[in-house]
Amino acid sequence: MAMGRRFTREPRGPQIRINHRIRVPEVRVVGADGSNLGVLSTDEAIRRARESGFDLVEVNPKASPPVCKILDFGKYKYEEKKKQRDAKRKQTVVEVKEIKLRPKTDDHDLMVKLRAARRFAEAGNKVKLTCRFRGREITHPEVAFQQFEFLLSKMDDLVNVEQRPTMEGRAMAAIVSPKPGVLHKLAQERIQKERLAARAAAEGGTPVEETEPEDIEEELHEADDEDDEDELEEGHEGQEGEA
Repeated sequence: MAMGRRFTREPRGPQIRINHRIRVPEVRVVGADGSNLGVLSTDEAIRRARESGFDLVEVNPKASPPVCKILDFGKYKYEEKKKQRDAKRKQTVVEVKEIKLRPKTDDHDLMVKLRAARRFAEAGNKVKLTCRFRGREITHPEVAFQQFEFLLSKMDDLVNVEQRPTMEGRAMAAIVSPKPGVLHKLAQERIQKERLAARAAAEGGTPVEETEPEDIEEELHEADDEDDEDELEEGHEGQEGEA
């Protein structure tokens, strides 16, 4: 027996009541020009809105009596949606990117990871620096601490330190976040891109999609692979020694 499909409805937000959907007997009315018309019966308020060529829109249902305004409901909905889009556009989604180190990470790989960390911060992301200790490396945490201090000093122009280098089990970690100036610059660049995209669409052109450069990610993977190879070599050497 075939099972019927179940459809779940998404929760609906609060509905705006207009005109005859306003069920209360009386409302406080604000005119189309912003003037206060006082408390009127709902029927009278609707009549005045109709005579003005507008709608009676409930703008504050929790007031006593509810507050309604005489306005163009279509224009009102458009402006509300525009406000929501603007608010969403100004929101900054911050991700946490992790940079992994080892106490034996050499200077070249350290510079690769520095470039990656700066790139992440410039893109508006938080960065977590993590240094893992293996075996007897845990007895020399000062090596990792020096690496962290070097990286943090080279990122001082971009980030604020949220968490200083601290031990977390057999690892040391620090967290930095972009400075407000970096986030503000990103927001301005995003607004400018949206304007250019809108202009291109209006002119019938196709906006060019930007692609994120992958060279830093590739370099990071290569550096991590080298660390993994070193760990494997250490494991083989230990097995040979035991043999």
